Amino acid sequence: MNEQYKVATFAGGCFWCMVEPFEERPGIISVTSGYTGGHTDNPTYMSVITETTGHREAVQIKYDPTLFPYERLVEIFWQQIDPTDAGGQFADRGESYKTAIYYHDEEQHKIAEKSKQQLEKSGIFKAPIVTDILPAKPFYKAEDKHQDYHKKNSYHYKRYKKGSGRADFIKDHWNIKKNKQELKQTLTDTQYFVTQENGTERPFQNEYYDHEGEGIYVDIISKEPLFSSKDKYDAGCGWPSFTKPIEKQHILENVDTSHGMIRTEVRSDKADSHLGHVFEDGPRDRGGLRYCINSAALEFIPKEELEERGYGYLSNLFTS
Repeated sequence: MNEQYKVATFAGGCFWCMVEPFEERPGIISVTSGYTGGHTDNPTYMSVITETTGHREAVQIKYDPTLFPYERLVEIFWQQIDPTDAGGQFADRGESYKTAIYYHDEEQHKIAEKSKQQLEKSGIFKAPIVTDILPAKPFYKAEDKHQDYHKKNSYHYKRYKKGSGRADFIKDHWNIKKNKQELKQTLTDTQYFVTQENGTERPFQNEYYDHEGEGIYVDIISKEPLFSSKDKYDAGCGWPSFTKPIEKQHILENVDTSHGMIRTEVRSDKADSHLGHVFEDGPRDRGGLRYCINSAALEFIPKEELEERGYGYLSNLFTS
């Protein structure tokens, strides 16, 4: 393994649901489903769920800490689980589905403990945080059919995540709870029209269509990072255009049949803001996509302000 790469291990209940949240982010090399924390060698899926092996379903993440820090991994982990459940996760009960952060060195240990304390103080959860923080033990890769399950069996995976209660739990606890009256006071008329009423601003008459500064564009409401100036280009359409999002997990896609057309709408994940649409007429040498986004849905953060604004982990986007 490349010496600069590190390993993180998390148990978050069913490992099918713990791969997608981490993959395809800057600095994430791989995400592997497996078993850890037990007292037997080479466990199998059936032995873990039917016997007392002590193992828990987990994911092991190989990552580049210079591009994606461990603090950010832990933050994402908390947002996928119910950390107050001592008996499993959602519909899955028993030892093999209990949550844990397995630390691989003392630095990870300190970061995990501090993060757990901050979560307890945040008031997001009324009950105590019971997720274990434990030293890493041997990790055993799960059977091939369990790797990338969300891709191999997409329909079943989505039904399971929804049916188990996990999807709604995440939405209820981590998405922005919007107050329409407050938003009308804090947003401009155009920002409200675009983000809350699925509107479209005028082409060539908006803030960022020809903006050339280096930095990131975040959701105007949730402040989640959406796009980088590195991926912005002039599509000639009159709106800011990007070839890809910074992290695809921050973007939701919906079928849009309004105005007699069939298009793919894009929305922000945490705030559920309408952003714009994605088309397949982008630069072929950069993936072929064009994210056509309303300026009114965005706030620009210059690269010089990333650290002070809490986006320091994205500074490496601008070092090459």
